[in-house]
Amino acid sequence: MKEPVFVGGPAPAQPDLQELLGLVARGDQDAFSRVYDVVSGPVLGLVRAVLRDPAQSEEVAQEVLIEVWRTAARYQPSRGSAMTWILTLAHRRAVDRVRSAQAASDREQRAALLDRTPEYDEVIEQVEASLEREQVRRCLGGLTELQRQSVTLAYYRGLAYREVAELLAVPLGTVKTRLRDGLIRLRDCLGVNA
Repeated sequence: MKEPVFVGGPAPAQPDLQELLGLVARGDQDAFSRVYDVVSGPVLGLVRAVLRDPAQSEEVAQEVLIEVWRTAARYQPSRGSAMTWILTLAHRRAVDRVRSAQAASDREQRAALLDRTPEYDEVIEQVEASLEREQVRRCLGGLTELQRQSVTLAYYRGLAYREVAELLAVPLGTVKTRLRDGLIRLRDCLGVNA
């Protein structure tokens, strides 16, 4: 490559990247333009090596350069070169993007697994209902005749206590007592906790 020739003397001294970042920290847009020219290629190359997606790489590189503009005052020369600081920002941002994409992918996979849960099984529901009905029939068989008739009329046919008493031709108090005793025995037979 040929070096530029300046008419009228030697080339003016170019400020180094560290000095340029100092100027950028004070809001110098021309200095940022020069920083951009120096670091945009290495930043994009590093980000592309991490992300492997050209479109995302360009987006992340742009975010890094905006971060350089906003946070240039945080650069500390005692901790390393300006280029190292900028490339560290780029690497961290690229790794964050990879982690974010992986987390999103993991969430989508979990959601897809939840969508694949087995459908409601009607056969199991029917078998359970049949078993429960059989157990209730068995427990009803363990009641006295008056208890069974009172429970059946009140809870299966929906009659009021007075209607049950009239239908069975027994006093209302007797029906209430038989119902209470019958329900207690059913509860114990079915294993229901009070």
